[in-house]
Amino acid sequence: MELNILEIIISVFFISLFVTVIFRKLKLSIILGYLIVGAVLGPHALGVMHNSDYAKHLAEFGIVFLMFTVGLEFSLSKLFALRYAVFAMGGLQVIFTIIFTTGGGILLGMSIWQALVVGSIVSMSSTAIVVKQLNDQFELQSQHGLNAIGVLLFQDLAVIPIIILIAGLSSGPEQSLSMILLWAVIKGIFAIFIIFLIGRLLLRPLFRQISKTRDIELFTLTVLLVTLTGAWLTNLFGLSYALGAFLAGLMLAETEFRHQIEVEIRPFRDILLGLFFITIGMLTNVTTWLDTWFWILLLASALIIGKLLLVMVIGRLLGNNTPTSLRTGIVLAQGGEFGFAILTLALNDGILPDDYGQVVLAALLISIALSPILIRFNQQIAQLFFKKTVKMNEQKTLEKISSRAKKIKKHVILCGYGRVGQHVARLLDNVNFPYLGLDLDPELIRFASLAGDNVIYGDPTHPGILKAAGLDNASVLVISFNDLRASIQILNLVRETHPKLPIIIRCRDEFELKQLKKYGGTHIIAELFEASLTLSHHLLNILNIPTEKIAELIHEVRSKDYDMLQKVFIGSYKETMEDNLNSTNQVKPILILEGAFAVNKKIKDLQLKNFQVEIISIRRGEKKFLKPENNTMLKAFDIVILYGSALHLEEAEGYLLKG
Repeated sequence: MELNILEIIISVFFISLFVTVIFRKLKLSIILGYLIVGAVLGPHALGVMHNSDYAKHLAEFGIVFLMFTVGLEFSLSKLFALRYAVFAMGGLQVIFTIIFTTGGGILLGMSIWQALVVGSIVSMSSTAIVVKQLNDQFELQSQHGLNAIGVLLFQDLAVIPIIILIAGLSSGPEQSLSMILLWAVIKGIFAIFIIFLIGRLLLRPLFRQISKTRDIELFTLTVLLVTLTGAWLTNLFGLSYALGAFLAGLMLAETEFRHQIEVEIRPFRDILLGLFFITIGMLTNVTTWLDTWFWILLLASALIIGKLLLVMVIGRLLGNNTPTSLRTGIVLAQGGEFGFAILTLALNDGILPDDYGQVVLAALLISIALSPILIRFNQQIAQLFFKKTVKMNEQKTLEKISSRAKKIKKHVILCGYGRVGQHVARLLDNVNFPYLGLDLDPELIRFASLAGDNVIYGDPTHPGILKAAGLDNASVLVISFNDLRASIQILNLVRETHPKLPIIIRCRDEFELKQLKKYGGTHIIAELFEASLTLSHHLLNILNIPTEKIAELIHEVRSKDYDMLQKVFIGSYKETMEDNLNSTNQVKPILILEGAFAVNKKIKDLQLKNFQVEIISIRRGEKKFLKPENNTMLKAFDIVILYGSALHLEEAEGYLLKG
């Protein structure tokens, strides 16, 4: 029976939801889940979607929004900070992967164009899988993690000329390679010039005017319009939609609205990207894999093992030690989102035949399926092959830290030496108090050490590193970076052996504060509340409130974990998305009507604690009673200000107002 469009959409959403839940539970890549959904629903399995043309057209917008967010997240500062890994390691990895794969493809009977496209596909790795997995393992700031991020950044850059090349090949593969490249580059430069000219003249003034309206819907609509207009312009020049979207994102990255744009565009990107991977899965024809299993395994092995070894060799040539080079190779040994995007473009433009596409698709799927396992155990794999080297390097690191720590006593250990860590260090220098900073950014450590700062390379989430840093003799431990998971890991380590050591922890908001309290944090500095306290401190000074009174008030707020500041009203307009994402509790005023249950009842008799809410004040006419006593009796037309979660507030309101 042929399904109608609504039944097809329901089927796709239902199976996607089911697979997503399973893959989340198993901690597997959701990309693989979407690919499986597509394979199950596609014409070669259940056949729910016989004609995937409409889905393919929609899925192209998934690539558009992916490239837009890549452009949005791209920054010259990030590029400069990781320039060594980006241009040296990343450049060599992409170039040599394409060269070796193209050479191998030609030897196996492929045309130069087909081999070049396959080389471009396998040169890409998965940003989504690598970043998420390394972040979950606290390895994002490690040497191999930074190397991987640098290579991924270069791959993001390399996608643009590859897409331009594919657009050129689709227009006429009978032409010479030099002519195709020359014409594609000319069109690309002209399109870039036009888009940047329009962007410079119009975008910043346009978004400033729209932001003044404080209308989120209008803001989102404008972002979508800019993204799609950029895609349309490059397509007009015979180039891909994705290039225009990337350039639009790159222009908007230079505006002050960058973070808000990213928040607004994310739902569209995630939904369309999910659809993109589902349509890729629909291309899967498992029945043909039995006939081509040898080529599939050959390409999958070449992709995983070949890329691993290539990155490892490049890492060694560029001065990394062998275990770090191997771990970088393991982390990058898979296909990626842009590999699928390039494959889709090549298949749609007829550059690759379908049977070649099936082999490439199967190899990418195998590499993505194995990738989370390889990344999770990258350290163990490195130790398996280079056990002595790993132990020697670890021992050398511990000895360096230990020798530095032995020179000081009763010092402060600074976990993280970014901006905040350095600010703390400057103040400690001014009072001649000893400290030892730990960080995983080798470039930062090199500069700081040259300047005479007492900082050294080390991972503070590692128990051996903290012990070597003189944890037994330290006065205070400061966690200055903004990483909740890493902070919790350090808390767990330190509280086991040093339960009374003062630990000052930096966090963002109320949600993180509560999490850190749960794990034994005592001195927690929440940025959101501290900004309010600093502003209030200046205000009270201007109002000539006595300094002692200001200090007493601020001390009281901090000693009670910012309890007073957590109780805020939530309006319909959010100042920033980040302020409200984790905000579970809020304040709500409730008018006690005549005849309501709460009238003539004492606060203590209402037992509002059963609803997990509290009364923070009562307004009666023009009077306001802060922190009312339990014996206070409520009267008709009182306005009771309650504090709790939205759900609990609703339940309490129903209870107080019932007849």
